[in-house]
Amino acid sequence: MYRRRSQCCPGYYENGDFCIPLCTEECVHGRCVSPDTCHCEPGWGGPDCSSGCDSDHWGPHCSNRCQCQNGALCNPITGACVCAAGFRGWRCEELCAPGTHGKGCQLQCQCRHGASCDPRTGECLCAPGYTGVYCEELCPPGSHGAHCELRCPCQNGGTCHHITGECACPPGWTGAVCAQPCPPGTFGQNCSQDCPCHHGGQCDHVTGQCHCTAGYMGDRCQEECPFGTFGFQCSQRCDCHNGGQCSPTTGTCECEPGYKGPRCQERLCPEGLHGPGCTLPCPCDADNTISCHPVTGACTCQPGWSGHHCNESCPAGYYGDGCQLPCTCQNGADCHSITGGCTCAPGFMGEVCAVPCAAGTYGPNCSSVCSCNNGGTCSPVDGSCTCKEGWQGLDCTLPCPSGTWGLNCNENCTCANAAACSPTDGSCSCTPGWLGDTCELPCPDGTFGLNCSERCDCSHADGCDPVTGHCCCLAGWTGIRCDSTCPPGRWGPNCSVSCSCENGGSCSPEDGSCECAPGFRGPLCQRICPPGLYGYSCAQPCPLCVHSSGPCHHVSGICECLPGFSGALCNQVCAGGHFGQGCAQLCSCANNGTCSPIDGSCQCLPGWIGKDCSQVCPPGFWGPACFHTCSCHNGASCSAEDGACHCTPGWTGLFCTQRCPAAFFGKDCGRVCQCQNGASCDHISGKCTCRTGFTGQHCEQRCAPGTFGYGCQQLCECMNNSTCDHVTGTCYCSPGFKGIRCDQAALMMEELNPYTKISPALGAERHSVGAATGIILLLFLIVVLLGLFAWRRRRQKEKGRDLAPRVSYTPAMRMTSTDYSLSDLSQSSSHAQCFSNSSYHALAGGGPATSQASTLDRNSPTKLSNKSLDRDTAGWTPYSYVNVLDSHFQISALEARYPPEDFYIELRHLSHPAEPHSPGACGMDRRQNTYIMDKGFKDAN
Repeated sequence: MYRRRSQCCPGYYENGDFCIPLCTEECVHGRCVSPDTCHCEPGWGGPDCSSGCDSDHWGPHCSNRCQCQNGALCNPITGACVCAAGFRGWRCEELCAPGTHGKGCQLQCQCRHGASCDPRTGECLCAPGYTGVYCEELCPPGSHGAHCELRCPCQNGGTCHHITGECACPPGWTGAVCAQPCPPGTFGQNCSQDCPCHHGGQCDHVTGQCHCTAGYMGDRCQEECPFGTFGFQCSQRCDCHNGGQCSPTTGTCECEPGYKGPRCQERLCPEGLHGPGCTLPCPCDADNTISCHPVTGACTCQPGWSGHHCNESCPAGYYGDGCQLPCTCQNGADCHSITGGCTCAPGFMGEVCAVPCAAGTYGPNCSSVCSCNNGGTCSPVDGSCTCKEGWQGLDCTLPCPSGTWGLNCNENCTCANAAACSPTDGSCSCTPGWLGDTCELPCPDGTFGLNCSERCDCSHADGCDPVTGHCCCLAGWTGIRCDSTCPPGRWGPNCSVSCSCENGGSCSPEDGSCECAPGFRGPLCQRICPPGLYGYSCAQPCPLCVHSSGPCHHVSGICECLPGFSGALCNQVCAGGHFGQGCAQLCSCANNGTCSPIDGSCQCLPGWIGKDCSQVCPPGFWGPACFHTCSCHNGASCSAEDGACHCTPGWTGLFCTQRCPAAFFGKDCGRVCQCQNGASCDHISGKCTCRTGFTGQHCEQRCAPGTFGYGCQQLCECMNNSTCDHVTGTCYCSPGFKGIRCDQAALMMEELNPYTKISPALGAERHSVGAATGIILLLFLIVVLLGLFAWRRRRQKEKGRDLAPRVSYTPAMRMTSTDYSLSDLSQSSSHAQCFSNSSYHALAGGGPATSQASTLDRNSPTKLSNKSLDRDTAGWTPYSYVNVLDSHFQISALEARYPPEDFYIELRHLSHPAEPHSPGACGMDRRQNTYIMDKGFKDAN
């Protein structure tokens, strides 16, 4: 009988009750499932499961194919995709969402201004117009567009848009590339502003600044050139003399009456004379006058002078020509009336006296040196010292008196118990035995000495003296420390040995050794304390004796003071009025002089000298020690203390160099002048200097009948009951008379004029027969002309046509005084023109005329009127009559060639410049004499 037995198949091995397959090669990453057959773990393959899956496979035995895209890695175990940077999704088939990048799309993009970022690297892809790592920067100037690769075309400083390249022009430029300046009349940003320039000025196309034409200035060219200048930017100086006015455009001079020449430099009267016939002497001060006006006699003063007669200096604050220039001097300085130079007040210097004196100097021109000591500062005006805390005196050499401190020693010390206070801050320095801020507290029990720093050393005593430290022994004891019962002078057993200690020393009862009294030392107390120490055992340092002959007293510690000082520490100056040793002597200084506390010598206040300050400064000197010289003028006296000037009547100013202002005189210029009629008054006495034609104490009266001129000293020569002008002496004739002296019978038309005034300038002339004939002929021509006008008008009415301007004529009393003028002129017409005749203009204004075009309505009613000239014909010359006649002859010539209605004539002031009037329809200058004629007449010429 056989027994049954189990056996494992080939390729297996027995393990207990189980058959385990056997693999020849070990399954590294798997298990053996059958003989020599391994089942691999996911991610591994190969016969023995030792080979990892390649990148395209995963799972057990790498049997599954990976589905990952875009370079993603496949997990060999699970097959999950590990995406490359920039991708996401189950198979990594999607790019990172916008705004993210990197592995797992976990990083946020940093790009700005709409840029996109690379999903892999995060690199920014900039939008057009931007650059930089994060596209945070605009394109650099001069470039634009994608990658900032395009160059800007803008010119003249224009900037282009960083994206589009469109040009933004700077102010003053326009166009697509800013190549064109703003059109005329505009400027600024986008040429949007209108130019504000007037009178033909051109403005800068960038800034709008006006470039004015010749004769104008100002921000908008609205202002004519200032008086005395002309041309472009008013940069040229007029060269017209004697009050002549120059054209702001061309610089041409227009002379005042009485002058002639291209620059008005020629006088019609000789120097020193003026008036009709150049017979009147000029009333000007000869030394202060450049010239007097040849017509009016008005004075043109030298620089620095003013007044009707140039006898007054410029008022305070002005100088130069006409006293028109304002002084620039500052800080109370005097200004030179001619040059404007500054005379500085004490304490200032510099061209305009604006610079204060430098530290350490003072006085006029800062020429004096300060004498302040101990840190004191001095006044730049008078050198007076402002002392620092703790000092006083004129030169800050005196410490504060005892019991005072601070600025000017005005504070009182509060220290008690003979303590000294600091003159600077008032702090207390206590004497031995006292404590506290004001030394009001005694030393606490058991202490003594300076600052209570020593401790009492007594055995059988009731404390010690707070000052010296001496022990206060109890009854039955003796000795320095109260530790001996022996009587004084004994020691040893039963005190049987006599003591040999000197100077009050006591001996020990045991061995006889000496215990020295305060202030002494040595075996036998035979020597005093060394310098700087005092008291018991010479152990206490002396207090700081400020003004002492040596250290303190060797016994008491008291300071031995020098002359002039007192107090426990010799730091207190003698009280006012005392000096010397112990402050025992009395001072003798007068007039508030300061006494030296040491020797009693006097330091005088400004204005005083002498041993005892009893003598005032000599005349002409002032200040400390009478050092300074007075600067007063014109008899003024100066203060001995501060040098201030006390002016005599008629003068004022810091140094009495200025006359009283006009209309004031006397002491301190406090009285008001009473002069009338333009008279000037003496700045000292107030006496009036009358103008020509006036007299009386206050020049309130005209010259008496029969006299005239300066001082009413000239006699009138008028005859036949005529009156005489009180200023010029010109005769005003009675009816029926004429001539300089009214001694001739009047003829013809002049006999009809009761107001006929014969100018002295024409006195020597007589009307000739030819002149009379010319006047008669002129009257005849005018009558004929008026008749023609009347006939023409009547004829025009009959025909129903428009009439020519009506002309009327009013005869004057003198034919030579006739003034013809047009009135009621229409403002516009297309049928009439006007022109200027320079030859006639020269008769009226003395200067060239300017031709200008204008219009005149032929159909407007026009009135030709006759005006009588100014009665004052003193400026007439014999040529005036010739010119008048010549003008009438020319009228006749015109009338002969053209009908009267075809021209209109205006004759204005043949003997004088034209009166001011508003510009007419022609827009002519106010000073032009114009002759307005019909267009047909002009065309004929």
